[in-house]
Amino acid sequence: MPHVIVKLRPGKSEQQKVRLTEAIVKDVMDVFNYGEESVSVAIEEVPAEDWAEKVYERDIVENSEKLYKKPGYTMRRAGGSRHEPVV
Repeated sequence: MPHVIVKLRPGKSEQQKVRLTEAIVKDVMDVFNYGEESVSVAIEEVPAEDWAEKVYERDIVENSEKLYKKPGYTMRRAGGSRHEPVV
């Protein structure tokens, strides 16, 4: 019963989110041999100003051992107050 959570910054269209969901469901069905009824997908929009704390630190840095695909960026503090991506 896979449940996939996609976190991204706001701005993608509803059509893009539906297409992504359909692709994820298809791949989960193909790879794991599950029926469509077994797969669920959630999309969480995270504002840019919250990304470092709510996604980068919590989901990526603190859970790096669980990542199967790591991002090609890191984040550093900009002026001591907020994080910005470093590629």
